[in-house]
Order: sequence, then structure tokens, then C-alpha cells
Amino acid sequence: MSGVQHSPGVSISNTAALCLVIENWRVKVTSSHALCKVLETVDFVAPNERVVFRTCVRERDCVVFQMGSADAERALAVAKLVENDVAGIDVNMGCPKEYSTKGGMGAALLSDPDKIECILSTLVKGICKPVTCKIRILPSLEDTISLVKRIEKTGVAAIAVHGRKKEERPQHPVHCEVIKAISEAVSVPVIANGGSHDFIKEYTDIEAFQQAAGASSVMIARAAMWNPSIFRREGLCPLKEVMQEYIKYAVRYDNHYTNTKYCLCQMLREQLETTEGKKLHAAQSTQEICEVFEMGSFYEETTAILEAKASLKAKTQDKDEQMEDTDVIKMAVRFDKREYPPQITPKMYLLEWCRKAKHPQPVYETVQRPLDKLFCSVVTVAEQKYRSTLWDKSKKLAEQAAAIVCLRTLGLPEGKLNEGENHLINKRKRENQEFLNNKEHEDDLLVEASHKRAHFTEGASDSSSSEVPR
Repeated sequence: MSGVQHSPGVSISNTAALCLVIENWRVKVTSSHALCKVLETVDFVAPNERVVFRTCVRERDCVVFQMGSADAERALAVAKLVENDVAGIDVNMGCPKEYSTKGGMGAALLSDPDKIECILSTLVKGICKPVTCKIRILPSLEDTISLVKRIEKTGVAAIAVHGRKKEERPQHPVHCEVIKAISEAVSVPVIANGGSHDFIKEYTDIEAFQQAAGASSVMIARAAMWNPSIFRREGLCPLKEVMQEYIKYAVRYDNHYTNTKYCLCQMLREQLETTEGKKLHAAQSTQEICEVFEMGSFYEETTAILEAKASLKAKTQDKDEQMEDTDVIKMAVRFDKREYPPQITPKMYLLEWCRKAKHPQPVYETVQRPLDKLFCSVVTVAEQKYRSTLWDKSKKLAEQAAAIVCLRTLGLPEGKLNEGENHLINKRKRENQEFLNNKEHEDDLLVEASHKRAHFTEGASDSSSSEVPR
């Protein structure tokens, strides 16, 4: 939460997203917690290795984690995952977007006060960090105040109120008088939200919005996205400086380029139709984004430093793994498809050999290394494990490399072009020829059957015509 309560000297970088919104994050409950040593971040990683939430020690005491949820127990499970790395937990009960409401979250909760009470009470009792929520106003003031009083009884630390109804949009005026009435009706701190369009153009406007709404503090969303230096007491920084500073953080912390691009587009706004805006819109990588803003050299220098760190960490990790997995047969190999005939791979050869030897089919276990996002696969054949010591760019390549290690260890052919006659190719040719022969035979039978039907129809026609009474 920011606004008049923010501490002096807060930098542009950590005011851009003081409230992180994660809607419908179903994988949270099964996510793992990892310390990324290269980026010096704390990552929450899904089972598919996707980083779902990334933070750092510097942000621990100022980031409020905002979630969307329609289930109290799921919300609690998520809160427990992240509570030690954030300052507080907030539940978004005001988002009017369909992706939120169709799951029963966001503004959909406003029509179900019992569920709101259940979710908030469960969180307040279940975690140690402060719990807050954000709502929108209801059609009537009486109903809004009634809901807020129920929320207050759950023990939340504060209530953020977006001063618009769920069907209203930014172009509609924010109802400061309703936020003020809510502030007067409850003792819990009320945070005013929704003033970006009508009030907040620079830092001094934040206090004006607070006073108009009679609130204890202010929450800012769109105005902070348009220019994060809105929180700077001395006034707004030039937009280009802000964007370049943001890009530096995006590169240093490996932010996904699509998110970086979205945030920059929000900053450019009406300038999106300029040459620079069109180039940004066309960018398909972080490097291309940097080039749009004349930061290509910064990107190359920073990524080189990160790659060097990752390489050093990876070598250390490899040494540790080699000491641990002594039961795995290892070999430094890679799969290069140029060395194999089309559609022929070591995995196919290994599977074929296992069938002939009456072994269970090979089992592959593949992991991705968070440091550099490379893959390593271990294949188990006849209760023995095999893997390459070289990490690959994809899961498929890692599995092929593991198959090569197994085949070479056992002294078996792997299907390379230089191995001479390829029995799998010959087998495929025979199968293809048999298929074609069967197809031709089926076609002949169909033609013969159609001739018979035609002859039968013709005979039947003659017969019926001869039986016509005279």
C-alpha cells in the first residue's frame, strides 16, 4: 500500500508494483520455495518449473501480496506459502474482470458476504502477517456500510475501497463521498482507491484525494503504472528516464518480456502510435525491447554477467551431483539430429532393443535447473540409470542424450548415419510397404464389391420389370 503513508526516499523501482495481483493462481498450493542465487531473489516455482511469484529480501517489508480467491482453505494455503517473504496479505474482492468473476472471485464476492467473512476470518486466524481486503461500493450506501462492518469484525488490519460500483469503469467519477461515509462508520483504517483518473496527476494530488475521501491512506494502481515516480515528493521524473530505469530492473531480475512489454505500453499510453511505440509493440524479446530504448549494450553486459554467475553455480552444482548420484552411469554426450536419418532417434533404438530383450520400456526422469533453465534426463533401463553430464536446452534433447549414454554403455547401435545399414529404417520401409499392399488389396475388394452391387442392382431391375402384369 502506498500514498501518503509511504516512507520518504522510496525508489522508483519498488513503487511500480507495491501490490502484486495474482488472480486464480491454482498452482500456488503445490508450488515450491526456492532461493535463486544468481538473481538473489526468492522464487515460488510451480511443478512445471514456471516462476509464479518472484520477490527479494529488500522487498520483504514493503510488498503486500494480493490474491484472488473464492475458497477460504485454498487462500490460507497460499498465504502460508508466501507469508514469510511479504509484509502482508490482501484479498482482491473488487476486480470486475470476467477472468476473475467467472471463478467466483473479485467483485463476484460482493454478492456473497458469508463467503467474504469466511475467507477473511480463515486468513486472519491462520497467519501471522496483517490481512487486508479491497472491495468496490455496492448499489446502496446502507448495503456498503453493512458489508464493511461485517468485514471489520473478521479482524482485518485495513479495508481498501475502490469508490466505484462493479459495473462502473475508470471514465465514471469516483464516489469520494461514499468512501468518506465508510471511513466514518468503522474504526478500522480505510484506504481510498480509484483516484487515478479524477485526482492523481502528481505527488501533491495524493493528499488531495485522501482528504476528499476522508481516508487514512491511499492505494494507487493506474497512475503508478503510467509513471511510478508519482510517489516522488520532488515531482515526476521524465518518462524516458523512468522507462529506462524500469527496463534495467526487468533485465537484472529476468522479468518475462511479455510482462515488461505490457508495463512499458502502460507508460507510453498515447505515445504508442509513435515510431518508438510501434517498435515496442513489435518487440518479441527482452533484447528487442532494450534495443527500442537504445539499451542494447546494457542488455548484453548484464546478461553476460548473469550467464557467468549461472555457469559458475552450475559447475559447482554438477560437482555436488556427481558426488551424490554414484549409481548413475554418466557420459558427456549430446544429441545432434544432423547425425541421424530423418525420424530416427536413439530413443527409438533403445525402445526397440528393450522390446527384443524383453525388458520393461525405458523410463525417463527429466529435471530443469532453475539457475540457467537447462534440462537433464536420467533413463532407467533394466534397473540401471544412465544420464549425460551435459545439460540441454530442451527436455527432448536431454532424453535423447540419456538414451545415447545407455546405448553406448551397452555397446548397442544408436541409429547414426555412419553406422551403415539402419534396421529401423528398413523396418519402417517394410511396414510402409505392407500398409500400401494392404491398402491396394482393400481397394481391389471395394472395387469388386461395387461391381457386384452394380450387377445385382441391374439384375434386380430387369427382374422387376419382367414381372409387371400385362
